Amino acid sequence: MKEKTRNQIAHLGEIVLSIVKWSVIGILLGVIVGGISTAFSFCLSKVTWLRTEYRWIVYLLPLGGIVIVGLYRLLNMQDDKGTNTILDSIDKESEVPVKMAPLIFVSTVITHLFGGSAGREGAALQLGGSLGNLFGRIFKFDKKDIKIFIMTGMSAAFAALFGTPMAAAIFSIESATVGIMYFSSLLPCVLSALVASNFSATMGISSESFPLSYVPEMTIGSGCKVVLLAVLCGLMSVVFCLAMKYVKKYLVKFFGNPFLRIVVVALVFVGITALFGGDDFYGAGIEVIDRAVLEGEAEWYLFIVKTILTALILGAGFKGGEIVPAFFVGATLGCTIGHILGISPSLCAAMGMTAMFCGITNCPISAMLISFELFGFECVPYILITTAISFVCSGYFGIYSSQNIMFSKYKHLTRRKSDD
Repeated sequence: MKEKTRNQIAHLGEIVLSIVKWSVIGILLGVIVGGISTAFSFCLSKVTWLRTEYRWIVYLLPLGGIVIVGLYRLLNMQDDKGTNTILDSIDKESEVPVKMAPLIFVSTVITHLFGGSAGREGAALQLGGSLGNLFGRIFKFDKKDIKIFIMTGMSAAFAALFGTPMAAAIFSIESATVGIMYFSSLLPCVLSALVASNFSATMGISSESFPLSYVPEMTIGSGCKVVLLAVLCGLMSVVFCLAMKYVKKYLVKFFGNPFLRIVVVALVFVGITALFGGDDFYGAGIEVIDRAVLEGEAEWYLFIVKTILTALILGAGFKGGEIVPAFFVGATLGCTIGHILGISPSLCAAMGMTAMFCGITNCPISAMLISFELFGFECVPYILITTAISFVCSGYFGIYSSQNIMFSKYKHLTRRKSDD
C-alpha cells in the first residue's frame, strides 16, 4: 500500500513538473516568437503602405524576384519546401534549417513590397516553426519535445499575425497529420497563442475581424442554398490546390533557370494587373475581402484571376502563403453566389472563406474556430454546415503535400494520403 502511494505521489510530481515546464515554454515562445512575428507584421504593413503610396513600385517586381532567388541560392536553400518542411519535421522528425526564419521573413516582405499575390500565414508557420525548432535545440531537448517546440512556435506566429488565438492553437496540432491531434502540445500551443496575440495587440497590430452586421435565421430554403454554396466552394478549393501544384510544376518544366522563371512570371503578373487596373490583386488582398464580407460587393471574375495570379507568383518562387489568397477566393466566390441565390452576400462571403480554408488545409476544427473569431458566433449553424460539406467535397486534395490524411473521409478505415 505504501509503495502504491509513493508511486502515485511520484506520478503526481511528474505531472506538476510537466505542466510547469510546458507552461514556461509556451509563455516564453509566445513572447519571443510573438515579438518577432509582430515585427514581421509591422514590416508587412509598412511595405503595403509604401506600395499603395507609390504604385510604380509594382513595376520593380522582377527585380524583387531576382533578389529572392539570389538569397535562397546564396544560402543554399534553393530546394526549400516551405511550410512542408515544417510539417515534415512534426510527422517525420526531419531537420528544420535555422536560416529558414530570416529567409522567409525577408523574402515575404519583398514579395509584398512589390505587390506579389501572396499571403502571410505561410511565412508565419515557417517563421514560428523554425524558431521553435531553434530554441528546442538550444536547450537540448529530445526530438519528441522539439516537435512540441515547433508546434508551439507555429501557434505563436499565427496568433500574432492574425489575432486569432483559438484557431492558431489548434491549427498547428491539427494540420500535420489529419485525423491525429497532437494533444501533448495543446497546453504550450494555447499559452503561446494567447501570449503572442496579446503581445501583438499591445504593440498596435490590429487583429483580423469581419463582423457580420446581419445574419438571417436559417430556414429549409436557405439551408438548401447553403449546402449548394458549400459544395461549390469545396470544389473550388480542389481547383485552387490543383492550380498551386500544376502551375508550379509546369513553370519549373518550361523555365529551368529560376532567375528566368521568376522574371518572366513577374512581367506577366505586372501586365495582367495593369489590364485590370486598381490594387485588387496586389499582396494578400485584405481590402477586397473587407469589401466582400462587410459590404457584400465583389466582381464575379475576382476569384478566378486571384487563383491564377497566386499560383503564378508562388509557383515562380516568390514567397508568402496560400491561405489569405484562398480567403480572397472564397469571399469573392461566396459573395457572387450569394447574389445569384438571393441570400445575404456578406454571409455567403464568410461561408466561402470558411469553406476554402477547410478545403485547402483539411483542418475542419481550425476552420470553425477561425470563422468564429473572424465573424462572430451568430453564424454558427451556417459555419458548421459549410465546414462539414467542404471537408467532404475537397476529397484528399490540399495545399500541403507533406500532410498525411490518416483516416478516410468517407469510411471508417485508416488510410494515408500517399495511398492515392
